[in-house]
Amino acid sequence: MAEGAGEDRGVQHDGGDTDRSGEPIGEHRRSGRLVMSSEAARKLPHEASMTEDRKLLERPQQKADRPAFLETDTWRALRILSEFVEGFDALAEIGRAITIFGSARVSEGDPAYTMAREIGRLLALEGYAVITGGGPGVMEAANRGCQEGGGLSVGCNIELPHEQSINAYVDLGVEFRYFFARKTMFVKYADGFVILPGGYGTMDELFEALTLIQTGKIRHFPVILVGSAFFSGFLEWIKVKLLGEGMISSDDLDLVQVTDDPKEVVEIVRRAGRRRADAAAAAESDIRA
Repeated sequence: MAEGAGEDRGVQHDGGDTDRSGEPIGEHRRSGRLVMSSEAARKLPHEASMTEDRKLLERPQQKADRPAFLETDTWRALRILSEFVEGFDALAEIGRAITIFGSARVSEGDPAYTMAREIGRLLALEGYAVITGGGPGVMEAANRGCQEGGGLSVGCNIELPHEQSINAYVDLGVEFRYFFARKTMFVKYADGFVILPGGYGTMDELFEALTLIQTGKIRHFPVILVGSAFFSGFLEWIKVKLLGEGMISSDDLDLVQVTDDPKEVVEIVRRAGRRRADAAAAAESDIRA
């Protein structure tokens, strides 16, 4: 045997192998990124002990239902990755955008629907795309208003047990299976969040944004609650319980702004945009200096 052969793998020529500490770990073979001992084939399911080439080339047993590999975590990981890739590709060039959340259970004529529609329209006139969950209710209203204002109306829809189809006012729609992939799109491409009355899903998105901003995971952007009557009890609870018992700091209360005026929503967004532009210009000036 040539000098040095097998040195990088710690192979002993008496049939045993060693780990980096020199302790024997038994004979083994490599299977992709895995190192498998001679006992692995006995201890693991048959499929796990197969070589990667054999797994690739072996035809699965035909069943009446879907092939089993489609239900594995490995396959799910690839589907998750594909959702991120497709979402990034679809939304990468939408420009400035505001994400709007609210109940799917309101209909045309409801005050929340009317408010979301007007906010979507005004944001579009200001040059913003509008991103929603793509469903009915407040989401439909915001997409509809955006179209009426000549803006790009985006819907990130989610697959649910009771099927939710993309509303008719979406210009660019992306379908998701996984909430966490969808939520990433809401945050990644947003210059602000507008939250109208809604249920658990709306509250989930609100606290997701606040947590990411509070912990510095994303840059600060405006989070605007629309509907002082609806949110008043909620905000009082935050002050009395979360702030009062030391669960958050007083500065954290400033992460949320409340209004009942669609024009004020746009003004808050406008001011935040100016602050970002000024900060970017200052940073550029410092670099040049």
